[in-house]
Amino acid sequence: MSFPQQSTREASAGPSRGQGRSRPAWTVGMSRFAGILMIIIGVFNAVEGIVALFRNEVYVTGREYVFTFDLTTWGWVHLLIGVLVAGAGAAVLSGQLWGRIIGIVLATLSALANFLFIPYYPGWSLLIIGLNICVIWALCVVGRDAAAS
Repeated sequence: MSFPQQSTREASAGPSRGQGRSRPAWTVGMSRFAGILMIIIGVFNAVEGIVALFRNEVYVTGREYVFTFDLTTWGWVHLLIGVLVAGAGAAVLSGQLWGRIIGIVLATLSALANFLFIPYYPGWSLLIIGLNICVIWALCVVGRDAAAS
């Protein structure tokens, strides 16, 4: 008994777009990774903001930089970004497309805010920037097909 040969392209193509295509497992994993990481980053940013508001002697100010703001201002900025990033992370975990889009925008803003905060706390800021880059990558790699299903 012989079977007709299928080309590699046909075998891997799966069902066509309108036939109830299931979401690949790795995209679910990447969405969950991004959502959980966003909640963690949001908590980290909020803690960073609360410390800047109430215990600002933790941060050491060195030389004068171009982007010099009062630590109270930085506290409110990080607190606000932290709450928004954590909320967008919850939306990503619930599978909302708008959560992914807002998550990319907020992770970019969080990375930018932490870049500007480097003079006050360089190690922590660089860690948060790296985590934000991971979130942006994870939200972008999921693709359009995962959002459609």
